[in-house]
Amino acid sequence: MAILILALLVCSCTNAQVKEYRVKVLQEYPHDAHAYTQGLFFHDGVVYETTGQWGESSIRTVDLESGKPTSVKKLSAKYFGEGSAVLGDELYVLTWTNKLAFRYDAKTLTYKSTVAYPREGWGLTTDGRQLIASDGTSTLYFMDGDLKVTRRLRVTLRDRPLQYLNELEWIDGKIWANVYTSDMIAIINPSNGKVEATVDCRGLLPASLRTKDTDVLNGIAADSEGHIYLTGKNWPRMYRIELKK
Repeated sequence: MAILILALLVCSCTNAQVKEYRVKVLQEYPHDAHAYTQGLFFHDGVVYETTGQWGESSIRTVDLESGKPTSVKKLSAKYFGEGSAVLGDELYVLTWTNKLAFRYDAKTLTYKSTVAYPREGWGLTTDGRQLIASDGTSTLYFMDGDLKVTRRLRVTLRDRPLQYLNELEWIDGKIWANVYTSDMIAIINPSNGKVEATVDCRGLLPASLRTKDTDVLNGIAADSEGHIYLTGKNWPRMYRIELKK
């Protein structure tokens, strides 16, 4: 009995360490409802977005206020675009199952090279020194500029592996991750992989704006002032939000 009580106390203590947040919308912006959002981030004040789907994948820069692309580079129809990030002066774009990644000039979107990539491509972000990628499992991969893995991080929520990690964003020293097919964002400690907080985004896009093409929450970005933006695949809106308990 004593062992059981101790186990319950340990479990309770572990659970209490995970903070739980909801979102408060501060501002909303138009978003291309035909954009199947895969990667989303700010770089030098510009919104970058990569989109997926066979025959529809693209890399684009976007005007935040209007939601309209200011430049678009389409990927070949044989590629399914995924997460993206800028490291140095290069834009990296993953593909889903093609086992390839692409490098572009970050400012001009000029193609530079193709790199072999041995996993499924899902999300991608950077801490400014290295790239961090997801592949739909509970593992995150830290990589150098040549996409060589330097470290693997197993992500756990209350001591259990957290699967379906998708789009990623580095915010204030933590990794924010969309959990695919859910309305939850996990905030991950990059040192030990523990989820320190969850963000419940249910109801962020109201039912009145949803159509048969509306897909899941996916897209986290933070600007240079620390403002946080969320959107989803084929969502007609992007939201600037703050966390609330």
